[in-house]
Amino acid sequence: KEREKAISEARKILGEDIEAIDSYCTEERTPLGYLAFSINKLSEADIAYFGKGWQGYRGCRIEHECAAEYGIGIIC
Repeated sequence: KEREKAISEARKILGEDIEAIDSYCTEERTPLGYLAFSINKLSEADIAYFGKGWQGYRGCRIEHECAAEYGIGIIC
């Protein structure tokens, strides 16, 4: 439900339809492995959406920094 809300909000902000990248990992990984998976998915994106409270999560902060440093658009 939260994901659907985020996609809807991103569509509204951008004023166009978007293709959401499925970044949910179903494999068992270490915390760093999950982050690596997420950054790999981020590399396929034009824009990254960060939901409310993202600053409170180490992985989200790292993903945000990656998006900023590599020119991927950011919606917060």
